[in-house]
Amino acid sequence: MTDSWERARRVLGAAGVPPGDLVRVRPLGGGTYNLVEELTLADGTRHVLKTAPRAPGLSHERQLLVSEADFYGAAAKAGVAAPRVVVLDGDTLLMTRCPGEPWDDTLTDPDITLLRTELGRVLARLHGITGPGFGYPSGALGPLVPDWRTAFTTLYAAVLDDARRYDAWLPLPAADIARTARSAHAALDEVTVPCAVHFDLWRGNILVDRTGGTPRIGGLVDGERMFWGDPLADFVSLALLGDIRNDEAFLAGYREAGGRARFDRSDRLRYALYRSYLYLIMLVEAVPREFGEEENRWRREKVGPELIAALGEIDETASTT
Repeated sequence: MTDSWERARRVLGAAGVPPGDLVRVRPLGGGTYNLVEELTLADGTRHVLKTAPRAPGLSHERQLLVSEADFYGAAAKAGVAAPRVVVLDGDTLLMTRCPGEPWDDTLTDPDITLLRTELGRVLARLHGITGPGFGYPSGALGPLVPDWRTAFTTLYAAVLDDARRYDAWLPLPAADIARTARSAHAALDEVTVPCAVHFDLWRGNILVDRTGGTPRIGGLVDGERMFWGDPLADFVSLALLGDIRNDEAFLAGYREAGGRARFDRSDRLRYALYRSYLYLIMLVEAVPREFGEEENRWRREKVGPELIAALGEIDETASTT
């Protein structure tokens, strides 16, 4: 019996499911960190099993499955389609399987408009869920704190420390990046309520369910990057390597459902700061992930300029009154 089967049977047993009911274990692609597998039971029920790696990662990449379980709890409170936790057992998380497949390029333009509008409404509901403090629920960078500036500057400093530790390629010296980021820190003080933030909502983590004819959002998955913080931070991955301000359908749905998206000076500073944070992660994680030459080249050529652009927006916005 393979390690996958043994692991799956053990976790099913911890969840109170007879291990003998397992009939199939199938790896699921798309992830870059955890091992993800689909488990099929004799009655046709499907679950997803996620197993954390033992390989080194970034400073915040510890106990990520704790954060993911918290995200699914927040989604359930918001009535947002997402997996439901069956059991969190050490370095494994067993959850229900959402309908649909990752968002891909086969959708028509009208379908995309409908889905982006629905996605806006979904995120507005999610952002209405608040937490006990700011930061990562995993506690990887310390306990939750009462103010967003302390939490986010800790997150940002950690990834810059990782860049130095791994000697990761960056388009600018880490000290220069930190200096620019500091000019946006005051804007963080305007965030006073810790809201549920997924922070990894690129298309691969948005399932589209087409079984009913008209495509619908089937679920938001891979919530392991979740933190309690500023809802505006979710806009970065939703427009990865782009600008959410150009996504009229999403913003219409978000505002319709009560989400705030005005992009005043403080919003612009924070949005640029969050973009720089995600793009830093994408560049630094390339070292411990040991990506191939082609992937590393793509990150330097595509992500590097976006990091510079985000920092440039901080400089430009900070200098205006």
